[in-house]
Amino acid sequence: MHNILETTSTTEQMNSKLSDFLKAEGYEIIRILVNGNIRKTLQIMIDRLDGQIVTVTDCEKVSRLVSPVLDVYNFISDAYNLEVSSPGMDRPLTKPDHFIRFVGEKIMVQTSHPVGKSPRIRHKGVLEFASEKGITVDTYDEKNENFKLELKYDTIKSARLIPSYE
Repeated sequence: MHNILETTSTTEQMNSKLSDFLKAEGYEIIRILVNGNIRKTLQIMIDRLDGQIVTVTDCEKVSRLVSPVLDVYNFISDAYNLEVSSPGMDRPLTKPDHFIRFVGEKIMVQTSHPVGKSPRIRHKGVLEFASEKGITVDTYDEKNENFKLELKYDTIKSARLIPSYE
């Protein structure tokens, strides 16, 4: 399944070439971003498939593993910095599996256009349901009245967990 976030063909190609390779090493790609104009930065966010917390050692290992692959395919022709990171507490949710895994958690979701009874495109709430087709968020409107926001993945521009500091 494709990443629900809007991606460029370059990041899609990188994801395609690196995903299976990293999966065999016990890692999943959460997100790939390319930033910067003068000196580009390639950011690869990873998670461990065994559920353990991503460490600096994991990031170093993945960096060493992907560098030669990136060099072979030359996805970015200019010089760039490679950053490999963990998803952190406010991790992005980019695939249906991520949403399914975090049902019951608080999330922030941004849609590409207003959906449902709210004119807003940003919603905070509890992720109540997730499937391969979409999600349901228990959220509230401008009058602080609760409602269920049902979203298909193609309407989601971005989504992330809202950290709980309890």
